[in-house]
Amino acid sequence: MSLKVLSKKDKERMIRRLLIQAPPGEFVNAFDDLCLLIRDEKLMQLQGECAGHQHCQKYSVPLCIDGNPVLLSHHNEVGNYRFFDYQSKLSFKFDLLQNQLKDIQSHGIIQNETEYLRTVVLCALKLYVSDHFPNGNCNVLRKTVKKKEFLIACIEDHNYQSGDYWNGLWKSTWIFQINPFLTQVTGRIFVQAHYFRCVNLHVEISKDLKESLEVVNQAQLALSFARLVEEQENKFQVAVLEELQELSNEALRKILRRDLPVTRTHIDWQRILSDLNLVMYPKLGYVIYSRSVLCNWII
Repeated sequence: MSLKVLSKKDKERMIRRLLIQAPPGEFVNAFDDLCLLIRDEKLMQLQGECAGHQHCQKYSVPLCIDGNPVLLSHHNEVGNYRFFDYQSKLSFKFDLLQNQLKDIQSHGIIQNETEYLRTVVLCALKLYVSDHFPNGNCNVLRKTVKKKEFLIACIEDHNYQSGDYWNGLWKSTWIFQINPFLTQVTGRIFVQAHYFRCVNLHVEISKDLKESLEVVNQAQLALSFARLVEEQENKFQVAVLEELQELSNEALRKILRRDLPVTRTHIDWQRILSDLNLVMYPKLGYVIYSRSVLCNWII
C-alpha cells in the first residue's frame, strides 16, 4: 500500500511501530531511513520522540550524569517523558535522536533505611558488574507499591559494531521486596543480537527466575543478592553458549553430505608437515610418506 493512501493516524502508528522494533543501537539509523520514505519532518520528529522514549525503557539505554552511569527504564520513569536518577537526584528528559539531556530539574528523595540499603546493594552490584562485563553499567532503584518497599537492580552491557555488521545487548532486571527475614527475588535476563551482513539475523533469548534470600542485615543481604545474580547469570550464559553450539553443530551436519564426527581438537598442521618427510614423484603422481603410507596424488 502506498504511504499516500494511509490516513494520518495509520501513518503515525506505522512509524511508531517500526521505530520501536529497531534493534538496540540502531534507533537513529532506522529513524533516518524512515525520514527518507516519509518526507514529513514534523511528523517524524513527533513520532521519533515518542518511540525513542519507549526504546530507552525497553533496552535500558545508558547515560552518564556527573560521572555516574544511569540506566533508563520504566522503573525510573516519572511521567511526561521524564526520568529520575537517584545518584544525582535529578529528573530530566532525554532526546535519543540528539543524544542529549533536556529540561533538567532537581528532585528530592527521602533519606531513610531503604535509601541506605539501596546504596549498599549498589556497591555490591558494582563489584560484580566490573568483574564480569567489559563495559557494564548498573543501577539500583527504589519503588513503593501499596506501601511496600521494593529495590530494583538493573544491569546492562552492549557492543555495537555497525561497521562489522553486528550489534549485541545483555540486560537483566532483579526485583525484591524489603522484608525482615526472607525475601523473594524475581529476575529477568535478556540477550539480543543482530547480524546484518549478507543476511538479516535476529537472536533474542530471555529467562525469568525466582529465588529466595534470607535477610540477616543490610550488608549480608547486599552480598547475598550480588552472589545470587552472579550465579544465575553465569548459568544463563553457559546454557546460551551450549545451545548456540548445538545449533551450530546441527547446521554443520545439514551442510555435510554425510554425518561426520566433530572432535573440536586443534590440529597443528605445521608440526605434522615437519614430521612427515614427503617425497614427490611428479611423473607417477605419487606421494610416498616416510612411514610407508602410499597415497595417490592428483596433479
